Amino acid sequence: MKFFLSVDWGTSAFRVRLIETINKSVLAEIKTDQGIAATFEKWRQTNQPEENRIAFYRSYLFEQVEKIADMFNDSLDNTFIILSGMASSSIGMLELPYKELPFHCDGSDLLLHTIPAIHKNVSYKIVIISGVRSQTDVMRGEETILAGCDVVKDNRQQLFIFPGTHSKHIIINNNIAQNITTFITGELFDLLSNKSILSASLKKNDPGDISNDAYFADGVKKGASTNILNSIFQVRINHLFKTASAQQNYQYLSGLLIGYELKETGKIKPGLITLVGSEALENVYIKALTILGLDDHLVCRNAAEALINGQLKIMQQAGYFL
Repeated sequence: MKFFLSVDWGTSAFRVRLIETINKSVLAEIKTDQGIAATFEKWRQTNQPEENRIAFYRSYLFEQVEKIADMFNDSLDNTFIILSGMASSSIGMLELPYKELPFHCDGSDLLLHTIPAIHKNVSYKIVIISGVRSQTDVMRGEETILAGCDVVKDNRQQLFIFPGTHSKHIIINNNIAQNITTFITGELFDLLSNKSILSASLKKNDPGDISNDAYFADGVKKGASTNILNSIFQVRINHLFKTASAQQNYQYLSGLLIGYELKETGKIKPGLITLVGSEALENVYIKALTILGLDDHLVCRNAAEALINGQLKIMQQAGYFL
C-alpha cells in the first residue's frame, strides 16, 4: 500500500493526514474543530433513524478527504482510511465494543471494524480501531498511540503517561498493558480557571516565561502532599491578600493539579516512565516529574508521530498492509 489516510477524530477536534507508508511522511493534512461531540450534536438534530448514522458521519469525513485529494496530485482509489479516537464511541460513527484488559502493547489484539465505501467513483476502505476498557476505566485513541510507541521489552514495570484534558496512565508489565487510570486534570483546570470563583484570580502566562516557575513548583509539591480542596482555595486567598499575581496563581494551580495527578506515581515507583504528548505538555510534565524526583528513568514520545506509527503497525499485523 503506497499511502493511507490517518484520521484522529477526538471529542473536540478532527484531523486527517495523507501518509506515505514507507517512510511515514505526511503528504497533506487538514485539521478542524468538528470533533465527535459536535458531529454527534449535528446528527442528533437531524432526527434521522440510527441506521443512517454511519452515512451522516461518513459525509463529513469525505468532505475532508476530498480536500486532501485536491491537495495531492495522485489517485486515492482503494486507499485505506484509518480512524482512531472517539469514532468508535457511543457518540461516534459506529459504537464498537471495547477490548478488555489486558492487551498487547503492539496493538495485535485490538478490535477493528472495516466499512467499504465508494465516494464519487473512488473506492475506500474505512477501518475503525476500537478502544480498551478495564473493570473501572476506559480509553479510546491512546491504545493506538501506545502501539506506535514501540514499547521496549523490559522486565521493569513501565508507566506511560498521556497528558491532556483527560490524562491517561497505563501500567505495563512485560509488554502487556495491565491497568488504565484516567485523571481529568486538563478539564478540571479549564473549569476552575474559566468558570469558578477563582477565574478572576488567574491570568495565563506566556509559555516561554519561567519567572513564575517557583509557584508552579510549590503547586506540584502541595498537590502531591496536601489536601487539594484546601490548596485550590489558596488561589483565592493569594488574590485577596495580594500575596501572588494572577500569573503566579495560574502557575500555582497548574502545578497543584498536575502534582495531584502524579501523586500515586511516587508510590508505584515504575522502572521506566514514558511521556507521550505534544511538546508543550511534555515540558510541563517533565518539570513536575523532576520536582517530585521521578525523572531518573524518563523518556518522551511525540503523540502525533506515535499515532501514525501505531495505525500502520496495527494494520500490518491485521494483514491489511503487507
